[in-house]
Amino acid sequence: MTNRNCVYQTAYHVVWCPKYRIDVLTGPVAEEMRAMLDSICAERDWPMISKEIQPDHIHLFLSIPPAIAVADAVKVLKGVTARLLFQRFPALKERLWDGHLWSPSYYVGTAGNVSAETIRRYIERSEHVTKRR
Repeated sequence: MTNRNCVYQTAYHVVWCPKYRIDVLTGPVAEEMRAMLDSICAERDWPMISKEIQPDHIHLFLSIPPAIAVADAVKVLKGVTARLLFQRFPALKERLWDGHLWSPSYYVGTAGNVSAETIRRYIERSEHVTKRR
C-alpha cells in the first residue's frame, strides 16, 4: 500500500465480541454487519483481507495505514457498527442489559510476509543510498 509519504505493508488480525458474549450476530444482523464492515473499510481505504462473523465474535484481517493507531481504527469499527446496528435492529438493546453492543476489550495481532532476507537486502540497499549523500 502507499500513501503520499510512505509505502507500507501492514496486516492486523482483530477480534472483538458482543457484550457478555451473547449470540446476537446471526441472520440479518450478521448480514448487515458484513455490509457495514465492507463499507467502513472501503470509505477509509483500509483493505480487508478477510472477515468472519460468528454469532458471538468477529474476526477481521485488514490493513491499516501506519499513521492510524490500531486502537483508533478498532474504535471506529466498533463505534460505527454499534450505532448503526442499534438503529436498524432496536430489539438488540433489549437483549443486552447495559445497552452496549460490544465488549470494551478486543484482540489485535500483526502478521506479515516479508522474510528476513528481504529486510536484509533492503537495509543493505539503504546503506548504499546513505553513502552517496
